[in-house]
Amino acid sequence: MKKLLNSFKKQLFAVATLLLLTVFIAPAQEILRPVEWSFEMEQISENEVELRFIADIDKGWHVYAMDIPAGGPIPTSFYFDESDNYKLKVKMSSPDPIEKYDNAFEMNLRYFDGTAVFSQRAEIKTQAPFIIKGELEFMACDDKRCLPPEYVEFAFNMNGATGQEESTDQAEVETQEFEIQPLVVIGESGTEAGEGADKDNSLLIFFFLALGVGFVGLLTPCVYPMIPMTVSFFMNASENKLKARSQAIFFGISIIFIYTVVGVLVSVIFGADAIKSVSAHWLTNIIFFSLFAIFAASFFGMFEIVLPSWLTNKSDQQVDKGGYVGSFFMALTLVLVSFSCTAPFVGGILVEASTGEFLKPIVGMFGFSLAFGVVFTVLAMFPSWLGKMPKSGGWLNSVKVVLAFLILAIGMKYLLVPNVALGWGISREVYLGVWIVLFTLLGFYLLGKIKFSHDSPVDHISVPRLVLVVISFSFVMYLIPGLFGAPLKAVAGYLPSESSWDLDEIIMESTRNISVASSGGESRTLNLCDEPKFAEIFHLPHGLKGYFDYEQGMACAKKLNKPVFLDIKGHACTNCKVMEKNIWSDPRVLKRLQEEFVIIALYVDDKTELPEEDWVTSSFDGKVKKTIGRKNADFQITHFGVNAQPYYVIMDHNGDVLTDPVAFERDVDKYAAFLDSGVNAFKKKH
Repeated sequence: MKKLLNSFKKQLFAVATLLLLTVFIAPAQEILRPVEWSFEMEQISENEVELRFIADIDKGWHVYAMDIPAGGPIPTSFYFDESDNYKLKVKMSSPDPIEKYDNAFEMNLRYFDGTAVFSQRAEIKTQAPFIIKGELEFMACDDKRCLPPEYVEFAFNMNGATGQEESTDQAEVETQEFEIQPLVVIGESGTEAGEGADKDNSLLIFFFLALGVGFVGLLTPCVYPMIPMTVSFFMNASENKLKARSQAIFFGISIIFIYTVVGVLVSVIFGADAIKSVSAHWLTNIIFFSLFAIFAASFFGMFEIVLPSWLTNKSDQQVDKGGYVGSFFMALTLVLVSFSCTAPFVGGILVEASTGEFLKPIVGMFGFSLAFGVVFTVLAMFPSWLGKMPKSGGWLNSVKVVLAFLILAIGMKYLLVPNVALGWGISREVYLGVWIVLFTLLGFYLLGKIKFSHDSPVDHISVPRLVLVVISFSFVMYLIPGLFGAPLKAVAGYLPSESSWDLDEIIMESTRNISVASSGGESRTLNLCDEPKFAEIFHLPHGLKGYFDYEQGMACAKKLNKPVFLDIKGHACTNCKVMEKNIWSDPRVLKRLQEEFVIIALYVDDKTELPEEDWVTSSFDGKVKKTIGRKNADFQITHFGVNAQPYYVIMDHNGDVLTDPVAFERDVDKYAAFLDSGVNAFKKKH
């Protein structure tokens, strides 16, 4: 009995120990499964069905939308097996995603959280049993980690099909969910209510931006001189001041109506989906840039953008009818006559609205026109205020020229998409060089050192001009360090992410080659061993050198007797980019990575096909891994029991882990200490 009791105590102690290990140790090593997929089908008609793909996303995680711009993270995609038995109808639909600016990718990214339902309609062409099969691809990230791309098989049994070998087994789906590719998201997870709030805030910000642009548009030579003329027209058109003021109010409302109708037409004719898809195309962005360049040339005085004279004359003839009809056509005439000055503003607002939802063009045009309507109406109500306004003069043309410089600078951002899509290779330094030249010329123009054809002589520098001169040259001074690698976070969204060279590389140039003492006491220079495989596909930031194949990197580490810094990452991993920009760029971290380690970078989302001799069969899910990304993702799971990126491991050349791995870490000191602990452990062991 006593022996039995002792045996029971030992078993109880073992179970308790196992539980403690599970609670305190297991969470650090885990396979994350934040997204579960389910599938539904609804019969729409005799020959049409709707296939639904439902993503149940854990709180704090995100899945990207289907329309991610080029150069961004991996979008959610659906691949259907070809078959003559059915035909997919229209495009796949999805709920409205959340949209936020991503600093790492330097673009607006759209993603889902909570529950997202994707729907695809299909036309059935046969009454015989068959199965609609395929595979979906998606990425999942929270604010610290990204997972490798995940591929989930799906199958819908049609017309009573029952082939079990063709259907999607749930266990198989769950296994596929481990085979993830990196998914990236910045920021906290939002709820459906939060999503609505984000959209509301986005529209509100855009409204005030358009309103501000409208007030600036009032200061152009085509609009400003018309203010006193128009107000005087209403005050003199009728002896009844109340009636005149009511007509003036109607005039202001008419201006708002006319511009807003333009926004409504853009939204109705094109629709939000068409606007977004077209705006992401490289050809559209080239057209946008060309429009901005044309607008700038017009403001510089090269030519005037005018509408056909008959259109203006027809509208002007209707003004003579007087009353409210005359007020409306007076507003229309103002819009037409001022077109040469307002076209760049209206065009710019509509171009910016092309990245938003259905309401954005309408909100933008309403905000822009509201500035016009309010000013004209208020001055008609209080005509005595006209005497307090600055008189028209040469300063109006100066406003146009200043705006021309700004339009050119802003228009440069529309070259970012074709630069990536067409592989132009225009570096960050080229963009910065253009901006530095533009704002330097602007500063000299404001000082009166540069003159255009319509400019008046500058006898003295007024205080407003001086303020603009200081702002212009200060901005130039801010931009110059960017030529040498400074991040320039305030304007990062308007610049390419890649630099042809950077400041960190210059700083580390002297330590690029490492001098060590050989066994004979002679000093020699160590270069990395063999030429890295896949160097034409991958590269490391900040001028660092390393390997992209595990076996090759480990062989080099053994030859040099150095610890390995294993960097498990992804092309589309936002948080990996954040770490490299904010942590790796620190001289303390960069110096350690440069001198102390052999770096091996494994990309888990790369789709490059491997030669058959390099394929591996996973011990985790039994599947054959045929691409670099799938092989590396399986390596991370089978060796470390995790599937999130970034993931940093310090090992020796035997594959033994020297210190606790680190994932997303914002503290430079802690990250440097992690590197030091790995180096110290290696020195003690070897």
